[in-house]
Amino acid sequence: MGHDLVRIGGEPASFSGRVLRMRDPKSAWQCVLIAWGDRYPVSEINRLVASVRSQSKGPARFVLLSDRERPGLDPGVELRDIPAWFLVPDLRGPGCQAKLCLFEPGVVPADMPAIYIDLDTIVFGDLSRLVQLMESPQTIAILQSAILPFGAFARWLYRVTDKRRYARGNSSVVVYHPAHATYIAKRFRELVAQHGIAAFRPLWADERFISWVAQPVMRAVPGTLVVKFPTEYMQPWRWLVHLRARLPWIRRRRDGLIAVTFPGVKLKGEDLAALPEGAVVTDRKGRRLFWTDRALGSLRRKIIDFYGTSSAPQ
Repeated sequence: MGHDLVRIGGEPASFSGRVLRMRDPKSAWQCVLIAWGDRYPVSEINRLVASVRSQSKGPARFVLLSDRERPGLDPGVELRDIPAWFLVPDLRGPGCQAKLCLFEPGVVPADMPAIYIDLDTIVFGDLSRLVQLMESPQTIAILQSAILPFGAFARWLYRVTDKRRYARGNSSVVVYHPAHATYIAKRFRELVAQHGIAAFRPLWADERFISWVAQPVMRAVPGTLVVKFPTEYMQPWRWLVHLRARLPWIRRRRDGLIAVTFPGVKLKGEDLAALPEGAVVTDRKGRRLFWTDRALGSLRRKIIDFYGTSSAPQ
């Protein structure tokens, strides 16, 4: 079936509605991905799209924000330009501030909620469940990453400290409505022009800035649905990894996960899938991965199965 490639540069695009008419408008959502540079081949992007499509109720649309054409991209994915302003080298460094293009007006269609996921994510459940985290169209949900949790106390602390103290999260997954979050990109542009990135702490990383500027409407994506692989499965000590894997409440929670995200090219899921059983990998924080069923439970087989499958047809 044919596919109309949508290419925009910051202006809203028109859509035929062909896909949306197949969905209940009240439950429709879109899956958004970002790729710049050549670290992730099209085959990996297509594999992730195919997994989301087969596991989830919906989505009504897939959108890939990119800095270039992606020959061989799944024909069901709409390719859209990342605005040039976000592609300067300073915004594509470790802070990944270029990811804030998610909130630039007109970049992501504004007609339905969006679930953004990093390309280094393995999906084995229904992502549409994340849309239910939105208490209102203004809600933004990301993974929890700091000790202070999102919630009433964090919002109070944010107010009484004049925004100096706040809960922070991780943007490997972002649930939001593009029509109600454009203030994030607007405020980011204003503060970069005013301070520069280095001079103002909330500007140091995309997830830090999202947490800071949207603190009053932030929610956590619960660890019962999505986790970061290093945080959940890696520890400096073998005994602690094995103990956690044996605890029945942790094992039940892990078995119910719908997605796991990896920390990018330094520890990619496909590299894990190729490891010999029993291999040990240590990250820069001294946390160790033990590539065994005893340490990882059912996840090890899921990773092998996911990365052992071919990508979507090209």
